[in-house]
Amino acid sequence: MKSYTCKTHSICAKQISFDLDGDILHNVKFHGGCPGNTAAISKLLEGTSAKRAVDLLKGNDCGGRGTSCADQLATAVEKALCEN
Repeated sequence: MKSYTCKTHSICAKQISFDLDGDILHNVKFHGGCPGNTAAISKLLEGTSAKRAVDLLKGNDCGGRGTSCADQLATAVEKALCEN
């Protein structure tokens, strides 16, 4: 299992961390952001295929910012998958 951390931009969460075990997501954590929403995203993604998570979350917008916590998680996971 490999751990990843990414700094964010233009969203409330300042950092996102997660683990990848092959293509499976574990331990998704948002540092900051809307606690209820980010906790729900983390619980829903536990044990999910990273590729499926990217497909579901990429492009989600928060308040017209052009991005969101979910979108930046998807981008970070997609980058991590490319590194493997």
